[in-house]
Amino acid sequence: MNLSVKDAARLLTVSEKTIYRWIKQEIVPAYKVNESYRFNRAELIEWATSRRMGLAADAFSEPETDAQPLPTLYEALEAGGVFYRIEGKNRDEVLADAVAHLRLPEEVDRGYLQQVLVAREQLASTAVGGGIAIPHPRSPGLLHVTRPTVTLCFLENPVAFHALDGKPVGVLLLIISPTLRFHLHLLSRVGFALQDAEFARALRSEQSREKIFAALAAAEGRFQG
Repeated sequence: MNLSVKDAARLLTVSEKTIYRWIKQEIVPAYKVNESYRFNRAELIEWATSRRMGLAADAFSEPETDAQPLPTLYEALEAGGVFYRIEGKNRDEVLADAVAHLRLPEEVDRGYLQQVLVAREQLASTAVGGGIAIPHPRSPGLLHVTRPTVTLCFLENPVAFHALDGKPVGVLLLIISPTLRFHLHLLSRVGFALQDAEFARALRSEQSREKIFAALAAAEGRFQG
């Protein structure tokens, strides 16, 4: 969805003057279209939440899905699955092989999804450090999937993902969601889970599916309890 400067200001609960200042400083994701600035709603919310900024009360409102329960990360990972020995000599090849393994409806264009994921990485790396990345489309909902999933992929060989810590990535947690609400929820859950030492250790040591799910269940119990 394209937002105007006025829309962006309302969403972020700041003045339009502030939005223009951020545009000038090149710190907010904005696009110039026919001499006017436009914003991608999902990208803007993700940008704001990553900086712990305030948002309008209805920022996450999606009337058509608000009644649907949010999945746990455990449920989303069960739906997405765990895959080992994902191949590729570089980031783009790895993403292509990961997409080939995804549990997607037949009508989803995997080639398009691959392009979307690569474009997201070119905008800003999804590597979060420690050899882990969280690839995801910049605009959830474009793929017309019916359920949110998180797919865990272990790479045959770590590859460069332009991570801030400079470490190559060997683990992917790939998020696919039908709506922005589900996407941001899972992104938040993944972030919390990666702060759990036992779950992070299970990923980095490439443990079995059973041990990974056990560690995740324990982690979710801790940060939800």
